[in-house]
Amino acid sequence: MNSVTVVGAGLAGCEAAWQLAKRGIKVNLLEMKPRKKTPAHVSSDFAELVCSNSLRSGELTNAVGLLKEEMRRLDSLIMRCADRTRVEAGGALAVDRTAFSAMVTENIKGHPNIEIKADEVTEIPDGYVIIATGPLTSEALSLSINRLFPDEKYLNFYDAAAPIVTMESVDMKNAFFASRYNKGTPDYINCPMTKEEYLAFWNELKTAREAFVHGFDDSAVFEGCMPVEVMARRGEDTLRYGPLKPVGLRNPETGEDYYAVVQLRRDNAGGTLYNLVGFQTHLAFPEQKRVFSMIPALKNAEYVRYGVMHRNTYLNSPQLLDRYYRLRSDKRIRFAGQITGVEGYVESAASGLLCGIETAMEIRSLGHVDFPKETAIGALSLYVSDESVSEFQPMNINFGIIAALGQRIRGKRNKNLEISKRALEIIDRIAVGGSLS
Repeated sequence: MNSVTVVGAGLAGCEAAWQLAKRGIKVNLLEMKPRKKTPAHVSSDFAELVCSNSLRSGELTNAVGLLKEEMRRLDSLIMRCADRTRVEAGGALAVDRTAFSAMVTENIKGHPNIEIKADEVTEIPDGYVIIATGPLTSEALSLSINRLFPDEKYLNFYDAAAPIVTMESVDMKNAFFASRYNKGTPDYINCPMTKEEYLAFWNELKTAREAFVHGFDDSAVFEGCMPVEVMARRGEDTLRYGPLKPVGLRNPETGEDYYAVVQLRRDNAGGTLYNLVGFQTHLAFPEQKRVFSMIPALKNAEYVRYGVMHRNTYLNSPQLLDRYYRLRSDKRIRFAGQITGVEGYVESAASGLLCGIETAMEIRSLGHVDFPKETAIGALSLYVSDESVSEFQPMNINFGIIAALGQRIRGKRNKNLEISKRALEIIDRIAVGGSLS
């Protein structure tokens, strides 16, 4: 029986290992934690969520909601653990990050077909291999990967994580519970600001002292995870149209509208920790405390984690990978997760799921599933491997890369629901086809 080496036990690596193991394929899972950690990692558990604890929208009118449902129907380990460790977050699927990672780790360590070795990988292993080392791939392994295609260059960008505060330190006299447009349950703590308070905050934020990050400049930041201080420098109202958007956040007790609102989202099941939504930052720690304390509800906030910034690396995948995430020049090697240029937790796990399934199919001489562009999983892999893409950048799943319906549907929500319905019918046919069991 052929075995597969999976390098990296993040979301993508764990999902790939799970899909292989459940199909009877022996997996050698190589993970450098706990012997060595990247600057962004804290826990020794697998599938650590280093940035937000949100897996974003759970609705089928949203492309990531469709992607999650497709994964559920394909027995995704990541989705199973996320659903079982969820915390209330309105219409989004957010998780208790500690419980989530612990559950994924327990399942991976408990599977008889998965053998785990804690060690840093510096050279690409022989045989079938899935490299799922994420955007923080170690320097030694990066050099080894680069030798596979010396004429091609990695692409990189800088990513940032938001601070986390204790709930008891939030001044609730200056905050209120609500979800935007009263959608779902009132799970977010909303910290409003007047125009005068906002302008004072904005002026301090855009000139606050930043922590040194080698080689950093604003142009290298990924647009989907931009530090608040970079947004502040783009203009007075940029934050008010972004993470501090006040629209739909009226105080339920007073009926009052606000000039700007900072949202806090629950970070653990007990509701004792909350993260500042959209407040990715690379300010120096004392500056985070000073400037963020200008938000009235956070004037005495206790920070259990300050925001951090790190350099992420990903491949020029359209020139290097095929629709199965295989290296075009050496088809025994696959890549999965954010190193491929998929952006987001769910997208990373989905790439691992596809890698695991397609590798198992290949080993068992069952051909390929060929997830079509009508599905979110297929659309993502086809985007990443589309050689016609001229300027490749990390991308979240979206309806724009999923095949159009071919018929006119009135209303965006109705159209998206029809796209999702069609996709799930295809996934159900694939899942019950027999070859995936």
